[in-house]
Amino acid sequence: MCGIFGYIGQKKTAPQIVLEGLKTLEYRGYDSWGVAVVPKPNGVVHKIVVKKKAGKIGDATVSDLPEGSLAFGHTRWATHGGVTDKNAHPHLDCTKTIAVIHNGIVENYEEIKQRLLKKGHTFVSETDTEVIAHLVEEYLKRFTLSPRDAAPAFSKAVQAAFNELDGLNAVIVINTAAQEMVAVRNGSPLVVGYGHGENYLASDPAALLPHTKQVHFLEDNEMAIVSTADIHMFNAETGERIRPRKQRLTWTTQEAEKGQYPYFMLKEIHEQPGLISEIASESPEQSILTAKALGKASRVYLVGAGTSAHAARAASYFFSLVSGKLVNYGIASEFDHRISVISKKDILMALSQSGETMDLIEVVKKTKEKHIKILSLVNVVGSTLWRMSDVPVAIGAGPEKGVASTKAFTAKVAHILMIAYAMADKAAEGQRILVAAAKAAKDVTTDAYTERIKALAKRLKGEEHMYIIGHGISYCAALESALKIKEISYIHAEGIPAGELKHGTLALVTKGTVCMVFAPHDEHYQATIANAMEMKARGGYIIGVSDKNDEVFDEFLPVDNVGLATLIPNVMVAQLLAYYLTIERGYDPDMPRNLAKSVTVK
Repeated sequence: MCGIFGYIGQKKTAPQIVLEGLKTLEYRGYDSWGVAVVPKPNGVVHKIVVKKKAGKIGDATVSDLPEGSLAFGHTRWATHGGVTDKNAHPHLDCTKTIAVIHNGIVENYEEIKQRLLKKGHTFVSETDTEVIAHLVEEYLKRFTLSPRDAAPAFSKAVQAAFNELDGLNAVIVINTAAQEMVAVRNGSPLVVGYGHGENYLASDPAALLPHTKQVHFLEDNEMAIVSTADIHMFNAETGERIRPRKQRLTWTTQEAEKGQYPYFMLKEIHEQPGLISEIASESPEQSILTAKALGKASRVYLVGAGTSAHAARAASYFFSLVSGKLVNYGIASEFDHRISVISKKDILMALSQSGETMDLIEVVKKTKEKHIKILSLVNVVGSTLWRMSDVPVAIGAGPEKGVASTKAFTAKVAHILMIAYAMADKAAEGQRILVAAAKAAKDVTTDAYTERIKALAKRLKGEEHMYIIGHGISYCAALESALKIKEISYIHAEGIPAGELKHGTLALVTKGTVCMVFAPHDEHYQATIANAMEMKARGGYIIGVSDKNDEVFDEFLPVDNVGLATLIPNVMVAQLLAYYLTIERGYDPDMPRNLAKSVTVK
């Protein structure tokens, strides 16, 4: 959830390198930030120097920090303690020679804090994180018998402190006695990057692209000791040496940059037609292999969170309609009760952009304990979900830096559609449908179409509520569209099955109420138009998204009917509307309030 970046090497500009690294992680969402450096003026190491502030980085600099070749930084979403300068990371111990940054929640922090207070430690923040710094300080005293022992004792102190923590945490510690970063992970993601005469730590591999593509993703209870010369891996519980599993990132630096676009979200929306076309043009071999694995399962369970949950719901429609396979769909945070009934003959199919969403990872862990096969669709190769999966499938969307997921959603939908058609021995037909969807998606991003969306956004920018309806697969489009609108423009939007209007929501439709209707010309068309008329009769302002205009529409946004794949361009219309609503209302579409790109805490 929070961003972490660390550097150790031969350059003396470590604070600036770290600040730039944090800027690449701003899309993850945060409310405060900070950088710590181990200075070495005249070759003498003094106390760690920290700069940290509540609020966004903006045009902030670290010119007031001393030079140093070891530094790390953090962007924080508040959990324990308010949004203040003191509560921002990094946190120091009493001697100011130990600094800690941390993602996660220390569940037993109050118990540890009370014990440390009795030993005379002074706390300056309200956070759970600060106890880690003081706990490492205590263990370092215990393990350091002489000045000669200080450096090797440091990693032992971090290991001992980490093993006292309850909960899911990622902890990185530096001190003045050892020129190294010590990182330990249990739950929250961490990745180490291998450079030449320098090495890195980050919470997200995308942050490492400007520096290196050679990485190792830490597993739970792995500890990395990162120095200028090398990176050593250990089991944090046993202390046993671990051989790193190096892999190469396939993303490019350009993919993680805005280029000509003012925001990442707009760039990622416009990348979708090309992405869908690429997925359609790929050999269907992967889809066929995945389809065979699913076909052998007694039952298939689909699970995701947020936008991925909407893709999973869409998948349940695809498999039923195309391949005649009934699958069970569920939201990760509400999936516990189903795990008990999953058998070894079943498959769990997990969907995620980051591969680090905590609710989803916990479902996968519990399912794996029952020796049940895990299949995943995930964007970040090497992520926790990727490594946990028996059959991981890369969706290939590239770095997605807008908090509101766009291209990762449509890429998952495209892959699932291909798998569904492959299960029905119709892979070629699936490809043809995706080619048509790519063309329809391209039409939605033209300048002329964009101008229509902009004009509509100007008209709707003052609205407080919006209702979005659809039948069948279009209901999935309604859910995802509502999520996009509310998460970045802060307009209350609600996705509703069109047939459920009379069961409650129609009571909320009055004169001027904005109602968006997904009405592709399919078997549900007449029913959907009838539902739109019900809203119109009560004064609703009807926005029709369809391949056919109808007199009930006050505003018509044309989208070609490309069968089940119409979900893709339909959702793109809503993505663009959400984006321009956000711009009209004066907000940042890349970094919505209170939200993070990767939700790594429960």
